[in-house]
Amino acid sequence: MIATAKKTNEIINKYNLKIKKGFGQNFIIEPGIVEKIARLSNCEGIAVIEIGPGIGALTQQLAILSKKVVSYEIDKSLIPVLKDTLSDYENVQIINEDFLNVNLKEISDKLINKYGNVVVCANLPYYVTTPILFKIFESNTRIDTITVMVQKEVADRFNASVSSSDYNALSVITQYLYDVKILMKVNKNVFNPKPKVDSAVIQFVKKDFIEEIDRYKFFEFVKACFKQRRKTLNNNLKEYINDSDIIENIYLKTNVDKNIRAQQLSLDKFIEMYKVYEELL
Repeated sequence: MIATAKKTNEIINKYNLKIKKGFGQNFIIEPGIVEKIARLSNCEGIAVIEIGPGIGALTQQLAILSKKVVSYEIDKSLIPVLKDTLSDYENVQIINEDFLNVNLKEISDKLINKYGNVVVCANLPYYVTTPILFKIFESNTRIDTITVMVQKEVADRFNASVSSSDYNALSVITQYLYDVKILMKVNKNVFNPKPKVDSAVIQFVKKDFIEEIDRYKFFEFVKACFKQRRKTLNNNLKEYINDSDIIENIYLKTNVDKNIRAQQLSLDKFIEMYKVYEELL
C-alpha cells in the first residue's frame, strides 16, 4: 500500500524527491481515503483517466478496480518513481505530458471503444484545478463521471446554490452540464506535505438532458455576466454586448431586472437570456 506515511517517506527518501510546490504536490498518506475515492469513482471493470498521480497512491487503487488506468504526470522526475511503485500493475499506463495539451476526445473515445466506458478520477493539483476541469467540460467527450479531490473552497463553488456567496460563473457552467455532489471532506492532515487548507472529493455526473445551445458561446456569455461581481448585471453586459437595444430586449423578453447582480440568476434564467441574445443577433 503506497498511501501510508511510512511508505511515502520511504519513496521520498529512496528517490531523494524534492516536493515541487509549483506542481501542487501533496501526497495522500491515509489508505482509507484513496480506497474510498477509487471505489466512489465508478471505475470498476472499465477504463479511468487520472491527472497528477504523484507517487501512485490513488493510481494503485484505481488499478486494482479498473481494467485500464491512463495517468498523466507533468513532472518527469516522478516517472521512474511511478514505474517502480506501480510495477505490479500491467494495466497502468503512465504518460509524461501536460494534461492540458492532451486531445481528450480522441483518448477517451479510444478507451471507450476498447473498454466499454471511461471515467476521470484524480487528486488534482490545486494550482491548476479549474483549467483541468474546464478542459474536460469543454472537450465534448462521452465521459459521464468525473470524481476529483480539490480544495474544499473550490468544491463549494462548483456546488454553490444561486444567491450564495460561492455562486459564480463556474457554478453555472458546471451545473449546466453536470449534476454536482460533494462526496466527502478530507482533512489537510492526511497529506505529506500538509497543505494549508482542507480538501473535498467532488463528483460530476453528466446530465441526461443538456439544453441544446452553443455551449462555448454560452460559457462566454455567463463569464461576461459575472466579470465583476460587484457590478450590476447591466454594467457587465454593456461591456460584453455593444448594443443597448439588444440588452434592453433581453431584459424585456426574460423579465430580468437589469439592476440585479449575476449571482441572483438561476441556471435556467441564464439559458433563457442567452437564447434571447442569440435570437437578437
